[in-house]
Amino acid sequence: MTDYSRPSRLRDALALMAGGGWDVLAGGTDVYPGAGAQLRRSVVDVTGIVEMQGITQQDGLRIGGAVTWAEIAATPLPAALAGLQRAAVQVGGRQVQNVGTIAGNLCNASPAADGVPPLLTLDAVVELDSANGRRDVPLAEFILAPRRTDRRPDELVVAVRIPQRALGGKGVFLKLGARAHLVISIASVAVRCVTNEGIVTEIMIAAGACSPVPCRLPIIEAALLGAPVAGLAGRIRAEGITASLSPIDDVRAPAGYRLEAVAELLRRALEGAAG
Repeated sequence: MTDYSRPSRLRDALALMAGGGWDVLAGGTDVYPGAGAQLRRSVVDVTGIVEMQGITQQDGLRIGGAVTWAEIAATPLPAALAGLQRAAVQVGGRQVQNVGTIAGNLCNASPAADGVPPLLTLDAVVELDSANGRRDVPLAEFILAPRRTDRRPDELVVAVRIPQRALGGKGVFLKLGARAHLVISIASVAVRCVTNEGIVTEIMIAAGACSPVPCRLPIIEAALLGAPVAGLAGRIRAEGITASLSPIDDVRAPAGYRLEAVAELLRRALEGAAG
């Protein structure tokens, strides 16, 4: 027999988690399909926790773990988060966007998670809390492998924080799928670009659905830093992408196709980010 709890205060949820035996429900768009006929463990629903709500200014931006994709898409945010907002309207359909949460997306740890590449370009930090205290983990270190994260059994992802220094520039997100809507990414790319007098002064690039976990492309970033904005897309070289990714073969596409797709998506994203 399973129990269900929907606490409104973080301390109550953490007390439950400390006792063990609880799975976390943060929207349910992945939990329920993966459970099959029935949930096998007790469930703590975090969507009512006050401390996990809202998007606030707090040494940058703090996005509560229970914030939905629909909320992210509808909130006025700096241009640096335009890529994240674009991803928010491409996560499943409207029903999924209305209930699916940012914490749930991260903890599901899918290689094709649309929210992760934009957050990587924002140097996002995952805020974890438990009865034993809080800890912060850079998003780049939080997702360890497909369906595996650094979250401990007694912890909750309370928020995602974006530092003030990452709120500059313009963000772009593009994805490729087998159809236009309601599709899992074959490949995705996120870019955040800061320019000054026609020169790239800061650039962050990440790719999703092309390796076991979404990741940054540091070789490409280094090649573009300090370059003129004009003709930026033409500087993309396939070898730089290959050196940064470990593309996967699956039912959606072979590895070689993914590499070609990332190169083209990146060229288009750069045109948008530098425009």
